[in-house]
Amino acid sequence: MSSPLILALPSKGRLKEQCEAWLASVGYTLIASGGGRGYSATIQGLAGVSVQFLSASSIAGALDAGEAHLGVTGEDLLRERGEDIDARVTLLRPLGFGHADVVVAAPRAWIDVEAMADIDEVAHDYLARTGGRLRVATKYNVLTRGFFAAHGVVDYRIVASAGATEGAPAAGAAELIVDITTTGATLRANGLKILADGVILKSQAQLAASRTAPWTTQQRKTAAALLNADESAALAQSLVV
Repeated sequence: MSSPLILALPSKGRLKEQCEAWLASVGYTLIASGGGRGYSATIQGLAGVSVQFLSASSIAGALDAGEAHLGVTGEDLLRERGEDIDARVTLLRPLGFGHADVVVAAPRAWIDVEAMADIDEVAHDYLARTGGRLRVATKYNVLTRGFFAAHGVVDYRIVASAGATEGAPAAGAAELIVDITTTGATLRANGLKILADGVILKSQAQLAASRTAPWTTQQRKTAAALLNADESAALAQSLVV
């Protein structure tokens, strides 16, 4: 018997429900092993697939390491794996759910700070005044460094975000944050504003394929069947008036 194609899907929450709905929309049903709390499943109507339920961040890691052939996870988590992630993982399809933006946010009280160019000035002034670098609380180290470098901001340092990132400025743990947001409501509730040019990435759930996983001919055919079903469903939907 040939080895199955490993498809990694989110193990809980809204993203899991949306993945199940997406599969149903293209004609497939998940059959969980060990009941609803199981961590593996098969797909009714698509033979040769072993579904593994993992956390969204673990899915990004499994695709990067070649431990899963296909997976559904947020683009933000994939991009955070490194600037060279495209050499190891291919984004196949944006799935239209799991939308969230990775953003730079500053205190609303900073009335003269609206854009990344202003952050550069503030960072210089902060260094001259305190002898220290402006602190940025985030869980997105790779995305933050790349974005700040692209805007010429160098006088800052990243501080680890152990809890709720948006609370770091009020707690005195950081001056800025880089975090993910869907509506911006939590940022506003914590006295923060998104910079005018501070959207680092508009993320959503992506169907992605590992370039480092060992692929057999049959696994490629199985993946193609899933992709073709998705394309057919999208075409049918576009024809509905």
